[in-house]
Amino acid sequence: MTEEIIIAGFGGQGVLSMGKILAYSGIMEDKEVTWFPSYGPEMRGGTANVTVIVSDTRISSPILQEFDTAIILNQQSMDKFEKAVKPGGTLLYDPNGVIHPPTRTNINIFRVEGTKTAVEMGNPKVFNMIVFGSYLKVKPILSLDNVEKGLEKSLPERYHKLIPLNLEAIKKGQEIVETMQAV
Repeated sequence: MTEEIIIAGFGGQGVLSMGKILAYSGIMEDKEVTWFPSYGPEMRGGTANVTVIVSDTRISSPILQEFDTAIILNQQSMDKFEKAVKPGGTLLYDPNGVIHPPTRTNINIFRVEGTKTAVEMGNPKVFNMIVFGSYLKVKPILSLDNVEKGLEKSLPERYHKLIPLNLEAIKKGQEIVETMQAV
């Protein structure tokens, strides 16, 4: 099993954190992992993306042109990465930041109302964990136990009190993901 993922959106949406938690969770599951962030100098408000590869075998390079899965959180990222999803691959997006939904017909498309749900949960900061939970529902490549261990590894100890809230957000994301198109 090898899963090549791009997570893309605005800085401040938790894009890099989501990728880091995914990577640490893969390590906890004894997988080979790469985490390759990319962001502009403006950080918050600028575009950011991270490529994560989780594999049972050695990974030759963290640099990819095509992805098994794209998690898209804004229109600029949709414009840039929709075409980079491999045929038969998966695109998951939050409609809050996307004006023009994906149009490809040869990929699986899922929608998650992460922004709306985070507000309903009373904490907009869990947005990325809701989206992450939706991804794990669609592509269950990691166990929830190892995701919890990944959260413990990736979050500074002073934020460990937030792990239960993050796990609740992940479970909520698994419940609310919508299939828009299956190929």
